Amino acid sequence: MLFGRGEVVDDPGQKLEAMRVFTEKILPGRWDDARRPTEKEFKATLMVSVPIDAASAKVRTGPPGDDPADLGLDVWAGVVPYRLTPGDPIPAPDLPDGVAFPAYLQTLLDQTLLD
Repeated sequence: MLFGRGEVVDDPGQKLEAMRVFTEKILPGRWDDARRPTEKEFKATLMVSVPIDAASAKVRTGPPGDDPADLGLDVWAGVVPYRLTPGDPIPAPDLPDGVAFPAYLQTLLDQTLLD
């Protein structure tokens, strides 16, 4: 949970930089590989800056830590591991011949397989 007050990034230079930083955080290398947003796309995209005033998280590993009184209940308890992983790449049907699969995407796939 993050707490802060968001502000719209109005300055065009700061907005473009925020778009670049966001893109590079999600998929390093993509910004330099892709075209810049068109004027229409740029105007249709809202970037918000949210300075984080406070944050909290609950993190634990291992099985549930049930109270002894709860152990006899007829209720399933356990852990369901959840992972978000990319699937096999599917090129666009109209991708021109000879366009190579980008190294940064291969790096993403390789890292994901190692995790």
